[in-house]
Parts: sequence; C-alpha cells; structure tokens
Amino acid sequence: MLFAQNVTKSFGGFDLFTGVSFNVADGERVALVGPNGAGKTTLLRMLAGEDLPTSGHAGHRNGSLGYLKQEAGFDPENTLEQEMWVAFPEQLAITRRLSAIEAELPDAGERATALVAESVDLYERFAMLDGHEVESRVDRVLSGLSFKKTDRTKRCRTFSGGWRMRISLAKVLVRRPDHMLLDEPTNHLDAKARDWLARELHNYLGTLVIVTHDGDFLDRVADRVLEVGSSGVVSYTGNYSKYVVEKEKRRLAQEQAAARQERQLASQQVFIDRFRAKATKATQVKSREKALAKVVRIAPPRRESAAKFSIRSYGRVEQRVLTLDSVSFAFGEELVLMDASLTLERGQKVVLVGPNGSGKSTLLHVAMGQMDPLEGAVLWAERARPGYYEQHQDEALDPRLTVLQEVQAAAAGATEQRVRTVLGEFLFKGDDVFKPISVLSGGERSRVALAKFLIQETNVLLLDEPTNHLDKATRESLVRALDRYDGTILCATHDTAILETIATHVYEMRDGACVNTRIVERDTSAKAQPKKRKK
Repeated sequence: MLFAQNVTKSFGGFDLFTGVSFNVADGERVALVGPNGAGKTTLLRMLAGEDLPTSGHAGHRNGSLGYLKQEAGFDPENTLEQEMWVAFPEQLAITRRLSAIEAELPDAGERATALVAESVDLYERFAMLDGHEVESRVDRVLSGLSFKKTDRTKRCRTFSGGWRMRISLAKVLVRRPDHMLLDEPTNHLDAKARDWLARELHNYLGTLVIVTHDGDFLDRVADRVLEVGSSGVVSYTGNYSKYVVEKEKRRLAQEQAAARQERQLASQQVFIDRFRAKATKATQVKSREKALAKVVRIAPPRRESAAKFSIRSYGRVEQRVLTLDSVSFAFGEELVLMDASLTLERGQKVVLVGPNGSGKSTLLHVAMGQMDPLEGAVLWAERARPGYYEQHQDEALDPRLTVLQEVQAAAAGATEQRVRTVLGEFLFKGDDVFKPISVLSGGERSRVALAKFLIQETNVLLLDEPTNHLDKATRESLVRALDRYDGTILCATHDTAILETIATHVYEMRDGACVNTRIVERDTSAKAQPKKRKK
C-alpha cells in the first residue's frame, strides 16, 4: 500500500501543499495529475522514501518498490546488459560468487568440498529468486523499448538522452516490483515504444502510480485519478477521460453553489442594511448578523493559470535559410546520418519525424555546428540568427541561480522589466522569479528553459522535442505560438499536435537519410480556414 497521512510540505516558507491524505491500495492503478509545480514529483519522492514531509507521514508498506525519476540514473561505464543486472543485486552477487568459485576450484585442495557445497546452496537460492528468468525478462523489456540486439554491449554513456531515460525505465520494468512509481515515463518515447509500454502496464498486477501529461496513455493504464492542485489532492474514480468530465461537473456545481450562496447572503445583507436603524427590527437584524458571521463561504472554483506567450522573429533572413548537402555522421563505427540532405526556406516550418535513434537530434546538432559532419556541407544564410532548443535544455540550468538570474544570463542586455515580463508569461510572477532553480519541479524547469530560449533574438528556431515535460496548458500555448510564429522552424518531435498544427513540410529520418514525405497546404492569412493536407 502507498499512503500519505496529513502531509504538509514547505519550501523556504512556502507551503507546496497542506494536510494532504490519501491511500493507494495494493493493485490499484492511479494517475497523479495536476499543473507543473503543483507537487506531483515531490509526492512521488515522499512515497518512495526519498524525501520527507515537513509534517505528517508518507511512504509505502508491504513489498518492493520501483521508482522512475525524471533524471536518468545509471553507471555510465556499464554496458546496457550489465546495467539491467543492477536491478537484481542479489542475483548478480550470486553469479559473481559462482564465477569466483569456478575459478578457485582447480587449486582449492581441501577447500573444494566446501566450495562445491556453497555453490549448490547458491544455485538453489538463484533458482528461488527466479534468476534463470532474468535474461528472458531483460530481453523482452529491452526489445519492447526498441533497443537493438547490438545495443546490449554498448556502454550506457554512449546513448543519447532519450535512450538514457529508456535505460532507467527498463531497469524498473525488468524488476517487476510490487509497487511502481513512474514520473513521466512516456517522455522521449516514440509511438511504437509508447504502445508497448501501455500494454506492459495494463498487464502489470502490482500497484502503479504514474505521472504523465499524456491523457490518451493514461486512459489505457489508469483506473483512478488523484489530482494535485490548490485544494490539495482530490480523488476521481475512472480513467483520465472520465476524470476530465467529472472535474468539469464538479467545477460547475461548485460555481453554481457559490453563486447561489452569494445571492442568499446579499439578500440577508440588504435586510440588515435596510432595518439596522429601526428599533422594532433590532432583534431580527442582530440575529441575521450573527447568522451571517457563522456562514462558511463557498469559494468559487479557481481556474488553473496557463502560460500565454508569443514568439517573435528578429530581422528578415534570405530566401534560402539552411542547406544540408549530403551530410554523413557517425558515432564510432555506427553510421547515424548517411547522405542526408535538406533545404530550409524562409517561412517554412519543417518537422522531422522518425523513431528514436533515427538521427533527428544528430541532424540538428550538425546543423548548429555542434558536430562536424564526416562528409557533406552545412550552409547557413548570412542573416540567419538560429536558436537551438535541445530536448534536455532544462538539465543545463544552473541550480545555484534564481529563475530571474538564469533568464537574464541569456537575455543579451534586456532590461530586468523585460525579463520579468517574459517570465510572467511563463507563470513566474512576483517573488516566484527569486526561486532557486534547485527547488523547481521538472515542468517548472522546462518553462524556465523555454523562457530563456525564447527571450533570445533569433529568426530561425531549431527545436528538439520542445513539448517534453510541459503540462497540457503550456504545451497548447507553445503549439499556438509556434503556429503564429513568422520566422522559420526546423523541429524534431513525436508530438502529433506540432505535426498536425504547424508543419508546412514533413521529413522522415529513414536509414540515415532525410526523406520529404509531405508538403502541407496552409492558409497563413489572418482569417485562416481549417488546415488541409495532401500527400
């Protein structure tokens, strides 16, 4: 069982939540939802025992627990296969001891009998721990998450960011713990891996608490929703879609009840004001005043704030913005890009698609000059002012700085008022700008990274999975802003909202090459009609 009992959590005098209580029974499958910064990750950390409440109690009882964090965790020098075995410490210790015994036996002499007896005990213990099934479990999970056979012997440090998160996810899944806490497991997953994970979690018999902004995914795996917000934690029965409907019903009911009460109280106040000075009504007036003082006011429902911002391009660029001409690139002996070509023209919004590992991020790195191609050329227009948003931009933030200091460092001489205005668009208002980066949630760090990126004066945006870690409202605001952006975009993404809303051209990364699969007709006038597509 997972539990929180009257939990309060404070940071620097600010109460993240107060008096929160809930239980998750064995075998329940719960979605933990709410806006970025509401405390979802903090709750998971407390359930996992990695953080303590300021007051109250939280944690888990009865059984093993697996916890996927938003930050990848592994030994970079381990091979992928070795790292999977780290999830089975006792089985791993037994295999190592059996190997040592095997090496000792030829020269063991009188100790041979004792070593053989020890090995027999170890084999029995290994079988009891299902050690013989570990290899098949590892193989099934790695295959489901789209790792290739050849990946098994690669060192973990050689994998890109999205694949590193898959390594951490695989380590949790292969263990089959009694309870699983998964923080944003679908980030960096392509459609194939996401479908496999949904089936895997649907068949999982343990207790599951999952945080993700992917409502469709939650519909497939969760049967209860815990919403973290200004009212603490509120429970809803059913999947995510049912939660959305029920939440709106409750909001309307609360809104109507608050309005009805307000009318009743106003009527009583009218009577009091009218007859306050009339002696014959003094008793009634005093009685009603006392009754009004005791009324518990029904608060109208609070609407969640959403980041609302626009993106501006600075300076007109030439017609041909970027040319990648027959570019090839390799990591060691692995060829990632092979004769990849792409032309980006002014005003185009090109979306790169393809599974993880197909070369999308590498292509963007090469385009920005962060990697030199083995062959081919990268040609930028003279007046191009490119800005690059990496999918792990939030990890590059300095935890020692405040939100204001971090964005000011990238603002190229912008006034503090200008920086504060931009931060306000990303929901950092008042004293929020003085929060240290170290105390922010993953979603809040993503908003800071986005603000830091967008405050720069650019006219070409290169974006690598820009909507990862963003809550639904902020993601929708970003998609709208990109759609209205009057500059040029090259974006790698798995997000169908970006693909369906902003793309003028779609390129698929296939066998190291860049293949133009779609040109999209769009009316970019102020009164644009619904967008049509053709192949």
